[in-house]
Amino acid sequence: MRELPELQILDESSFERVLCVAAHPDDLEYGTAAAVDKWVKAGKTVTYLLVTRGEAGIDTMAPGEAGPVREQEERNGAEEVGVSVVEFLDDFRDGVVEYGLPLRRAIAREIRLRRPDLIVTATFAPYFAGGFVNQADHRAVGLATLDARADAGNRWIFPGLVDEGLEPWSARQLLFVADPEPTHAVDVSGHFEEAVASLSAHDRYLAALGPDYPSPRDLLQQILGGAGETLGLDHVLTGRLTG
Repeated sequence: MRELPELQILDESSFERVLCVAAHPDDLEYGTAAAVDKWVKAGKTVTYLLVTRGEAGIDTMAPGEAGPVREQEERNGAEEVGVSVVEFLDDFRDGVVEYGLPLRRAIAREIRLRRPDLIVTATFAPYFAGGFVNQADHRAVGLATLDARADAGNRWIFPGLVDEGLEPWSARQLLFVADPEPTHAVDVSGHFEEAVASLSAHDRYLAALGPDYPSPRDLLQQILGGAGETLGLDHVLTGRLTG
């Protein structure tokens, strides 16, 4: 069990609208969905933004076939935790997402459209908590989300968004999940089964990872249960919060 620094429990009364930004279908299902289920059941509004359709993620399926399959699996997984708004960007390809102005603008546009109090995305650190290498698309999307949060609040950055009727919006908080240096924890005890169901919805993708890949239940127990045990709770999602 990895050691965790002293963590604060996230003040969930500080937000009502949440935008979750991810590079690929299934990214949000590795723990974040447990928190999403908790927030939706508490009456909060949660929407998803996927930068790609994960079309390069199944070796035995061509991208043109895999993309629609994975998009539908993401919609199915989101439905398991009460999320009905799942948007996909059209201009970025799985595996070769690049940090830059087009990506920042696209995410800033969604921030202005959804007007979240809290944005959730994956860490852009080179390594996840636990020491695993963080894939390139995750790093690009995490860093772009960090900058897009500021871009969304400045009317003189991407002024064409104002021309679209999207006024500036400043999200109060940004949470980077799976960060190697977390600052906060979300107690997701009681929402584990919904998280398992959400990840299990990606059945064709998970099957393609091979028979030795951990089951959704075992994997989520590792992710959420280990941190929870450290804090004396059943299941916990950890992340780095920026105010």
